[in-house]
Amino acid sequence: MKTLRHIARIPALIGLTLTLAACVATTTAPPVEAAPRGKPIVIANNRGGNVIEMVQYRNKLAASGRPVEIRGYCGSACTILITMPNACLAPDGTVGFHAPRIPNTTIIPPLVDEIMARFYRNGILDRWNSTWKHSLKIQKISAKEYVRLDPQTRLCRK
Repeated sequence: MKTLRHIARIPALIGLTLTLAACVATTTAPPVEAAPRGKPIVIANNRGGNVIEMVQYRNKLAASGRPVEIRGYCGSACTILITMPNACLAPDGTVGFHAPRIPNTTIIPPLVDEIMARFYRNGILDRWNSTWKHSLKIQKISAKEYVRLDPQTRLCRK
């Protein structure tokens, strides 16, 4: 019964996904040449959550112009924050990836993996598309491995 209720929500989820895709397509980041200023915003031990809400949060963080430090564990939807121009990843951090899914199910909603992929680059994007977006189990890597796969990522100072 529980699974049937979740399946009934799929049409609404597809509508939200299409709305989000339109939002993501029109989002602009602050100019890369503008150095982040002000007291850092620290994202620590974030397990992710709703992708739509995380995209909105990412837009606010990027627009703030303040430096963003991602420390400790960053998993699931949190991973889309790492590639912001004003973000850095703690050198001792851990990053976790898995397939997006409808909460409390194994149902992978359409298009959400593609929305997340828009925020990945280089080897991270390759690994996302080949492996991680299909995995219901969290796949963890170190911050140093993340940077090896995506050399554009900045590591934070200790």
